[in-house]
Amino acid sequence: MTTIHDLIKDVRSNPRIDRAGMIICHNGIVRGFSRDGKDVSKLSVKANRKALEKMIDEAMGKPGIVDIKVHINEGVLGVGDDVLLVVVAGDIRENTFPVLIELVGKIKRSVLEKEDI
Repeated sequence: MTTIHDLIKDVRSNPRIDRAGMIICHNGIVRGFSRDGKDVSKLSVKANRKALEKMIDEAMGKPGIVDIKVHINEGVLGVGDDVLLVVVAGDIRENTFPVLIELVGKIKRSVLEKEDI
C-alpha cells in the first residue's frame, strides 16, 4: 500500500529537488459521514486515470512547481482509510499552495467517482 511517505520519498529523489523550497501534502481519508450528514461505513472509489494524468501535466507547468505525485486508492475503503494522497514540491508558498488546492479540487470533481456504501 502506497503511503504519503512513499510519495514524499519519490519527490525528494527528483533531480530538480534543489529548486524546491517546500513539499506540501494532502492526505484525504474516508469520513464516517457524508456531506449531507448521513453515516458512512464504507466508500467505493474509482478513478479516471487519463484525466488525472492530464491534470498533473497541467499543474506541472505552473510557475515554481518542481514535482507532483498523486496516489488514489481504488476499491471499497473503510472509515479512516486513505483515499487521495497528493504531494507537491515547489519553490515558494505563493506558487505551491494554490497548485495543491486547485489540483485536489479538480481531482475530487473530475477524477474520483465515490459512492457511499
